[in-house]
Amino acid sequence: MIWRKGNHELMIPPVWKFKLIVALLTLLGGPGAVSFALEEKSLSGGQPELRLSLRDAMQASVDQNPTVLLFKERITQAQDQADTQLGELLPNLSANMSWARRRFFLSTFGGSPSVSDPRDFYGTRAFLTQNLFSLSLIHKWRAARTNVEVAGLDAEITQQDTMATVGLVYLETLRAKAAVHAREADVTLNNELLRLARERKSAGMATSLDVTRARVQLENEKQRLLVAQNAHDRGTLTLIRAIGLPFEIRLVLTDELTLRAVPKQPTKEALAIAKENRVELKAQKRRERLAALTLSSVTSERIPSLIGSGDVGLTGNQISDALTTDNVQVLLSIPIFDGGQREGRISESRSLVRQESIRTRDVHYQIALEVRDALLTLESTQQQIGVAEEGLRLALEELELARQRFAVGVATNIEVTNAQTSVAQARDNLIEALFNFNASRVDLARAQGRLQDL
Repeated sequence: MIWRKGNHELMIPPVWKFKLIVALLTLLGGPGAVSFALEEKSLSGGQPELRLSLRDAMQASVDQNPTVLLFKERITQAQDQADTQLGELLPNLSANMSWARRRFFLSTFGGSPSVSDPRDFYGTRAFLTQNLFSLSLIHKWRAARTNVEVAGLDAEITQQDTMATVGLVYLETLRAKAAVHAREADVTLNNELLRLARERKSAGMATSLDVTRARVQLENEKQRLLVAQNAHDRGTLTLIRAIGLPFEIRLVLTDELTLRAVPKQPTKEALAIAKENRVELKAQKRRERLAALTLSSVTSERIPSLIGSGDVGLTGNQISDALTTDNVQVLLSIPIFDGGQREGRISESRSLVRQESIRTRDVHYQIALEVRDALLTLESTQQQIGVAEEGLRLALEELELARQRFAVGVATNIEVTNAQTSVAQARDNLIEALFNFNASRVDLARAQGRLQDL
């Protein structure tokens, strides 16, 4: 990164470039922005390290995610539209100044054509127009204000969705990290089993086939480790993109996949909490009101409107001789017939009102489904974790027994290989159960509109 001023250039190192980016992002996020723990690498060329908890990652996405920022800009757009609509209800004042030089045609019937000498005309006028009464414009302004509220709620919905998405991506990255640790444990175990097979062969109690089989199993586990490491690296990149952070950082996740105590919620209580907190319901109610106000504004076009206008100014052929003239008028506009256009728009607006009512019912059903599904999944995953832990304990016990049998020469290492496969599967089952449990916690918090309390 190069900073220029005039003819001078200053090279900024990558670490300081990242510091500037993080500081800028934190300032833009305001008091509620997430605080990052930044550690500089002492090695030359090392990447800056960013440590994030699940809560930090979800909060950072609110401040930095491009989709969230885009919806915040739409709030500004809706507010500008409301201000424009309000301007139609306020006085409209304008002024102009003019100068003209004219020649007039002076010929009469039967006479010879002639024109007058050039004459100068000077004028300056001020114009004022005011809508004295228009029920349609009033309803349009109220609809525009309601649209601002809808835009704000839509932005909040997007924030909730983004936080939930980032939370799930964070958990998927933790799952990939746990898989890497599991594969590392499998590689360590296979190295130990290969050492045991070689010792047994040296003692004349095993064959070359046993050693080869152990080596094949070790290489297989190394391959699985490489796949797991690649999945973890890709998951980290996906998380950085979902949050909206620069890719030049080394992201370190500080949370782990663990089982946490979750109070059991009755379905009725969980649904009541969702009904109170879900922003989607509030936004849909505002959309219903917006559709109703739009219908009222179109229907009100049948009502006469009243407009007042006036202008005053100076007019003359010399600036010093200019005289004051004025004009004041009140215009009553009575709609009579417009070819049926108004009735068509009224019918269309009524259809939009009915559509919003149908969407409101659908939102209620969808929220109820999400809450019930999250509760069922949460209860099921808690039981799955208990089963997976017991399965891992039994698999490790089976592996130990198989290894002892192989060590004393009463079994081949086929039993050990099979037992080790069972251990790897049991570890994967536990990782998957822990991921599903924590993901269901995120899903339930999103379904109830309580991600901030997660």
